[in-house]
Amino acid sequence: MQREIWRRLRRNLRTLSLGGLLAAGSAMPALLAGENGTHPSGLPPLSAASSDNPARIALGKTLFYDKRLSGNGQISCASCHQPERAFSDGEALAKGIGGRSGTRNAPSILNAAYNASQFWEGRQPTLEAQALDPFTNTREHGLASEDALLAIVRADPAYLSQFRLAFGAAPQSITASQVAQAIASFERTLIAGNSPFDRYYYRGEQAALNPSARRGLALFQGAAKCASCHRIERDSALFSDDDFHSLSVGLQRIAPQLPALTTRLVRLRAQAEKLGDHVLSEEDVAELGRFALTLKPADIGKFRTPSLRNVALTAPYMHDGSVATLEEAVELEIYYRSAEAGYPLILTPAEKQDLVAFLKALNSPEASQPPAHWR
Repeated sequence: MQREIWRRLRRNLRTLSLGGLLAAGSAMPALLAGENGTHPSGLPPLSAASSDNPARIALGKTLFYDKRLSGNGQISCASCHQPERAFSDGEALAKGIGGRSGTRNAPSILNAAYNASQFWEGRQPTLEAQALDPFTNTREHGLASEDALLAIVRADPAYLSQFRLAFGAAPQSITASQVAQAIASFERTLIAGNSPFDRYYYRGEQAALNPSARRGLALFQGAAKCASCHRIERDSALFSDDDFHSLSVGLQRIAPQLPALTTRLVRLRAQAEKLGDHVLSEEDVAELGRFALTLKPADIGKFRTPSLRNVALTAPYMHDGSVATLEEAVELEIYYRSAEAGYPLILTPAEKQDLVAFLKALNSPEASQPPAHWR
């Protein structure tokens, strides 16, 4: 194995020009680390705690696609996280029970296992904690309670067999926590790397990126300042800093109501109201972003930095789906980076096109053509 790694390294050194070596500098450490064929290029390894047994993964997949787990029997997790759309839904705002729109754009859950927190404002810390929220939300699955969810599961002999295999659980000992664990186990298998960018940057395949995308990468890391939040590390790239920022999207609309809205939200939190119910049912409250969780004024209008992996497959964009195209998103980001830098970032139309070409090079093969075990 080691001999093969060095053979590939010598071959790359012979074929790369000096300019290519500089561009692919970060590719060398990953190449030396080897390719075992089991982990997608460009992504960091998941911790051992994230691994799970096949029975829980299979159960989680069944739960993920089961429309019976909703108030009208027509909504599943996959209604908003569709494999053929890179596990997003193509809608500005997610639609749940009875066609009711929520207040948030459904983010892709590809690579969600790497997120330090879940949901746009980070209101849940783990995939397990996230998994249960939609079932009882009135604009999502619309079940009356977690007991209603468990009643459906416990009435199905196939589920009883799967829960026994996955958790050793007797029918009446099946819990909502086990439902969440199973769904999270399946979601942790939704890992997508190996994009043209990954092959170029981490494996030294110079032909993987066309000239426009290469120029876009240089802009992304340099003059456009995109990588300050959408991070590219030496050995892997999640294209997110896992932090929260404001692009002022949606804030102008609620600005006159800010004092009343923030006061009301503080009162709701004091009454131990379930945060997700208000965030997903009240448009104005939803625009408060991270503030809904922290109650810090500085967090008003802040939302988590989404990963840009497979971004060309998941339009529209932003937390409220208000940006229809990658081109519009690039314009908005340039405006934001200019405000952050304190001076205007001037990019030509051709340079903006190069940025878009680079973003399109972040698509993974698995996202474009989902494997059978995801569907």
